[in-house]
Amino acid sequence: MKLAGLKSVDGAHDESIWAAAWAPAAAHRPTAVLLTGALDETIRAWRPDDLAAVGPPAKGHALGVVSLAAHPAGVLAAAVSLDSFVRVFDVDSGASVATLEAPPSEVWGVQFHPKGNALAAAGGGSGSVKLWDTEKWQPITSLAVPRPEGARPDKTGSGKFVLSVAWSPDGKLLACGSMDGTIAVYDAIRMKFLHHLEGHHMPVRSMVFSPVDPHVLFTACDDCHIHIYDAKEKTLIGAMSGHASWALSIDVSPDGKAVATGSSDRTVRLWDINMRTSVQTMSNHSDQVWAVAFRPPGGDGVRAGRLASASDDKSISLYDYS
Repeated sequence: MKLAGLKSVDGAHDESIWAAAWAPAAAHRPTAVLLTGALDETIRAWRPDDLAAVGPPAKGHALGVVSLAAHPAGVLAAAVSLDSFVRVFDVDSGASVATLEAPPSEVWGVQFHPKGNALAAAGGGSGSVKLWDTEKWQPITSLAVPRPEGARPDKTGSGKFVLSVAWSPDGKLLACGSMDGTIAVYDAIRMKFLHHLEGHHMPVRSMVFSPVDPHVLFTACDDCHIHIYDAKEKTLIGAMSGHASWALSIDVSPDGKAVATGSSDRTVRLWDINMRTSVQTMSNHSDQVWAVAFRPPGGDGVRAGRLASASDDKSISLYDYS
């Protein structure tokens, strides 16, 4: 497995880019589209092979965009802003479809259910994961994140500050990561807390489940480590290290054989899951790398894998993955 740089766009946004996600190919659009969100309060769409901008920037947030997630059907996406709102929008037109509010706290990471029937959001200082249905965009429930016994309070003083969220590919598990390093796992069918995953002791800003094993969870943490968990059996399978500073973002390749990470050390790393080691470091960016995202499979003319990264340096980069 190897990454090869294909294209970079400097000044892709007017301010730091904190979010990136691929909207899969859809019936009316034969290729995936890369979406990026930035502190300039806009979302931009880019073509998958040459990073040509698609249409004007989408607006609608009052503060910077910090997280993005695309619906599995490829038509809609959700953007989270520091204004505490989640805006659901049409990928192609940028038009707003729904605006979701999550009082009394801001929202951070978001992720759609693999079947697309629900949206989960990390509820920040509310110490919860919030869920909405995607038909009428009504709240489903709010899952409280309990503190492990003997745990020290994090920055909220008493409860959890929830940063990241992920669904298992079969939709049976839901996990979230918090500021203090703990990870909570839920039975997503019964909406019931199962257990904590331990091992990190700093903010877990990003996580993703394996596409080939619905129990395997990959996490990126400010402790510079990448952890591999069996989220159902509550076990740490492996740990990988190599970044010189915070691991801010993580994504897994569609074949499940590799993960990519972005870090505040300004690099993107590719990791071989079987070897449990970093196999490549890319240094395209000159500042923190807040987002990495593998292009999903499917679409016309897709000949190779793609990885995108986005940074505080206002640039995005595209890599061939093979």
